[in-house]
Amino acid sequence: MADTKLYELLGVGRNASDAEIKKAYRKLAKEFHPDKNPAAGEQFKEISFAYEVLSNPEKRQIYDRYGMDGLKDGGGGGGFGGASMFEDMFGGFFNFPGMGGFGGRSQRRRGQDTVHPLKVTLEDLYNGKTSKLQLSKTVICKKCHGAGGRAGATMRCRTCSGRGIKVTLRQLGPGMVQQMQSICPDCHGEGECISDKDKCKECHGKKVVNETKILEVHVDKGMKNEQRIPFRGEGDQVPDVEPGDVIIILQQKPHEVFTRTGNDLFLTKTIGLTEALCGFSFVVRQLDGRDLVVSHPPGEVISPGMVKVVSGEGMPKYRNPFDKGNLVIKFDVKFPENNFTKEPKLKELEDILGRPPVEEMPEGEHVEEVNLVEYEETRDSGRGARGEAYDEDDEDMEGHGPRVQCAHQ
Repeated sequence: MADTKLYELLGVGRNASDAEIKKAYRKLAKEFHPDKNPAAGEQFKEISFAYEVLSNPEKRQIYDRYGMDGLKDGGGGGGFGGASMFEDMFGGFFNFPGMGGFGGRSQRRRGQDTVHPLKVTLEDLYNGKTSKLQLSKTVICKKCHGAGGRAGATMRCRTCSGRGIKVTLRQLGPGMVQQMQSICPDCHGEGECISDKDKCKECHGKKVVNETKILEVHVDKGMKNEQRIPFRGEGDQVPDVEPGDVIIILQQKPHEVFTRTGNDLFLTKTIGLTEALCGFSFVVRQLDGRDLVVSHPPGEVISPGMVKVVSGEGMPKYRNPFDKGNLVIKFDVKFPENNFTKEPKLKELEDILGRPPVEEMPEGEHVEEVNLVEYEETRDSGRGARGEAYDEDDEDMEGHGPRVQCAHQ
């Protein structure tokens, strides 16, 4: 995270212009100057130091990138001499609360988190499990303790003067110069170098080595898809940087029978017309291996799309596994094929289900009987029979001479 303490002292943002920084400093200097406010002497020194850094473009650039550590190491250049110069001048006052301390006592930076996906089944989330994950990461070299070489072998990089960045000037034209910055190629942005003869034989001057570690990931009952399981401080180790976390993200595989919504389990059951009318029993294999016998008594008809619930047979709730959601069953009723063509079967079915209602049929010339056929959607399905009749009339007119048209006056 970027160091913003000096900006906060002046009450400006990181993107503040030079004019805004100068205006903020003058306002605070008038308020906290010792001549006007003798009790605010220390605060005036803090404000003065912040302005000293942020009003200098080069020092501000180094502070924005490296924080107070960069200034402490002399990265400011131009006779600045780092934060230690001001610590000596003001008697070490920079260890005030909220600043994290200057002069080497600043707050450690934090490394990035490492994210790993873990595939799990719905059974794993229902019953819980422990998985072992092999992790490759960097750790501080134990032989040189992160120094990269023997004691005192580290030298400030001569190429970048310890800044970690290389500044190149490019002539664009008369009186026009472009300044470009890049990571120092010799120290790779660290600001310090170690000669080959003094480098640690274990890490070869890199200060860290690769290590393989086994993490035990406990998947608790009721956890959900995309849930995160953090391992604090198990990220890559770098000298003077607080290790980040390793974060495991659960990724649930699709299930053949169930789908999950919250703590409820859903399934679709297809039954026949006889079962829908006369009752049924079937078995559901639960995620913990139990066989659930689901029964429905005769007399209550199951209609297509009807939903029934088995209470307490859903997913266990996270951190309260004895409390469970529901098992929700949606019924799909499959009707028989068109095989009731014989009269005795039809009359027998009518006796059981009851005869269909008979409507009084109208009589007269305006009555016309029509037949039902299978629906086939075509390009012209939206055009009725009357439209087709007009088409036929148009075709009949072809070849019978020119049509009569009205003359416009």
